Amino acid sequence: MIAPTAEAIAIIAETYRLLGDPTRLRVLIACLAGPISVNDIAIRVEASPSLVSHHLRLLRGARLVRGERRNRQVFYAAADEHISHMLTDMIEHTHEDHEHE
Repeated sequence: MIAPTAEAIAIIAETYRLLGDPTRLRVLIACLAGPISVNDIAIRVEASPSLVSHHLRLLRGARLVRGERRNRQVFYAAADEHISHMLTDMIEHTHEDHEHE
C-alpha cells in the first residue's frame, strides 16, 4: 500500500466525518443501487425531500454522489465503484461482527 499524503488523509477524514451522520449515511446507501430521485430517497430514508437535498449537496461536494438531470428531476447515484465497495464492505463487516458474538 502506498502511504497517503497529508491531503489524502484530510480528505479521508472529512469523508468519514460526513458519513458520521446517520441520515446522510442512509441517503448515500440509498444511492448505491443506481440512479434514484430525491423524492424516492426521501421515502426510503423517511426524511423530508428538503433534508435529503441538503445531505445530497454535501455528499456531492465531497464527490461521494453524482447527479444526472433527466428533464426536471435529478437522479443520484454513488460517484464510483470505490464508494460502493467501501460501504458494501463496511456493511458486510458489521454483519460479521454480530455473527461472531
